[in-house]
Amino acid sequence: MKVKILVDAEEYEVQNAIDELVLKMMKKYNRGNEAYIYNTVQLYRWDRINYLKKLIRDRGDFRLGFKLVRGAYMEKERQLAKENDYQSPICKSKHETDNNFNKALRFLFSNIKGVDIFVASHNEESNYLVLEMMDKYSLKNDSNNIWFCQLYGMGDNITFNLSKKGYNVAKILPFGPVKNLIPYLVRRAQENSSVGGQTNRELKYLKKELIRRNS
Repeated sequence: MKVKILVDAEEYEVQNAIDELVLKMMKKYNRGNEAYIYNTVQLYRWDRINYLKKLIRDRGDFRLGFKLVRGAYMEKERQLAKENDYQSPICKSKHETDNNFNKALRFLFSNIKGVDIFVASHNEESNYLVLEMMDKYSLKNDSNNIWFCQLYGMGDNITFNLSKKGYNVAKILPFGPVKNLIPYLVRRAQENSSVGGQTNRELKYLKKELIRRNS
């Protein structure tokens, strides 16, 4: 059974070890025309573009799989860097993070022959950019190499509209002990609310749908 595995990203201090482990799994399992092992790349880290470039440059006879996210440990990472006296790995502003995310998208699409991408974003502009890149590089809507995903209960307007047009979509459904899930969901909500106007837009869409269903 061919199941895709997306390994989540963690804090800066342990991410290098995760990167190395996932790369070994990619080399072993990402054979052929489709990736099954993906590493999560946090684009609020200013050094992640160079990480992508290095992997593309050194790639052997296997496919690279990446799940692109902005990131959710911003304040924690900045505080750790300050306490331990090293340069913060986090972009200075949301604007820089957005630019980094979109730059990573453009770079990976320019090397799409050897790369599979999961775009894990509730940002409408970034999702529109993916559609532009797919059109630019003549990729079909249902290409196995490109997937969109949002959290269950968030970004449904993005997920459903993409699905309606025939794009590959997935919903992320967290499960596990409540004591672990609540902090995770709080971080995701904070990350989502940081997207300018995104929360207000979602509330507007929900109200509109409730009115439609009750009319």
